[in-house]
Amino acid sequence: MSSNQSILNELEDMIASHDIGYRARILRRITDLFAVNAGKISDEQMALFDEVMTRLVEEIDASARATFGHTLADVADAPPNVVRRLALDDAIDVAAPLLTRSPQVDDGTLIKSAREKSQAHLLAISRRKRLNEPVTDILVGRGDQDVVLSTASNPGAAFSDLGYSTLIERSSDDDRLAVSVWVRQDIPRQHLLKLFADASEAVKLKLIRADPGKTSVILDIVAHASQKIQARTRERSANYTAATAMVGSLSEQGGLTEAQLVDFARAGRFDETAIALAMICDLPVSLIERALVDEQPGQIMVLARASGMSWPTTKTLLMLQGSSARSPHRQSQDCEAFMRLKVETAKRVIQFYRLRAQTTTPLA
Repeated sequence: MSSNQSILNELEDMIASHDIGYRARILRRITDLFAVNAGKISDEQMALFDEVMTRLVEEIDASARATFGHTLADVADAPPNVVRRLALDDAIDVAAPLLTRSPQVDDGTLIKSAREKSQAHLLAISRRKRLNEPVTDILVGRGDQDVVLSTASNPGAAFSDLGYSTLIERSSDDDRLAVSVWVRQDIPRQHLLKLFADASEAVKLKLIRADPGKTSVILDIVAHASQKIQARTRERSANYTAATAMVGSLSEQGGLTEAQLVDFARAGRFDETAIALAMICDLPVSLIERALVDEQPGQIMVLARASGMSWPTTKTLLMLQGSSARSPHRQSQDCEAFMRLKVETAKRVIQFYRLRAQTTTPLA
C-alpha cells in the first residue's frame, strides 16, 4: 500500500504541474492500460486504478469527462468509485452513458441521481435494461411526462404497488401513458381494472386496440365494458384460477373466516381477498372487485357491516383498496361513519345488490 501512496503522490505532483489537456491524455493512457489488463487485475490494483482515475476526473473538463464516461459505460468491471463519480456528474453528457448502460452503477447511485439531479438524468435512468422498484418509485413520482412514459414503456422496469398506483393516477390525463401501462405484461389485475374503470370511453377504445387479447370479449363498451374486462382478465389469470381453488377449498373446510380474510388483505393478495369477500357476502366477484378498486370507502363499509365484520377488519380492506393514503383525520371520519351505519341498513343494501345481480346477465 505504501507503493500505491507513492504513486498517488507522484500523480498529484504531475497534475499540479500540467494543463488540463495533458491530464486528459494521461487519463486516456491509464484507461487503455486498464482495458488491456481487464480481468487480470487484483483487488489492490483495482483500488489503485480507481483512486488514480477518480483524481484525474476531478482535474479535467466536462468534455473530457464525457469521453471518459462513454468509454467506461460498457466496461463490466470498471472501477466502482470513478463510475459513481461520473454517474452523479451534474453534466448530463457525462452522466447519461453511465446511468443508462453501466452495469457498475448500483441502485444506491441511481436513487441518489433520481432524487437530486435533472429530468434529463431521470430520463437516462429510465432507459436502463433493468430497473428495480425503489428506483421506479422515484422515477414515476418525480419524473416529468417524458420520464414517466419512458419508464412505463421499459419492459425491464419493475414496479411496486405504489409505483403502479402512481402510474394509474398519472394516466388519467395522458392517453399515451395509459396505453403504455395497459400493455405491460406484469401489471397486477387490480391495477388493470382500475386503469380501465377510470379511462374515458375514447381511451377505452385505444386500450382495446393496443391489446385486443385483453379486451376481445368487450362487445358493448358503454354498458358493460368494466364487467367484461374483469371477466376476461380473470379467465386469463392463472393466479385467479389458483386463488379460486384455494379459497373454495377453505370454504368447504370451514376455514373461510374473518381472520383469514384479514390475512389475505394484509398480504396484498387481491384475488384471494376478492374471492373470499364475495363468498362471505354471497355476491358476484365482479361487484367485489369494483368495490376494492373504488376510491370511495362506502361500499366496502356496507359489505363489512352487513357481514358482521369489525372496524379493524374493514380498515384492513380499505388499506388494500388504497385508502391507506387517507389522512388520520379522514380515517377517523371513516371509522365514525362505519360505526353509525346500522347493520340492518347494510343488509338491505346487500339484498338489493343480490337482486340486481340476479336480473342482469352474469359475467362472473
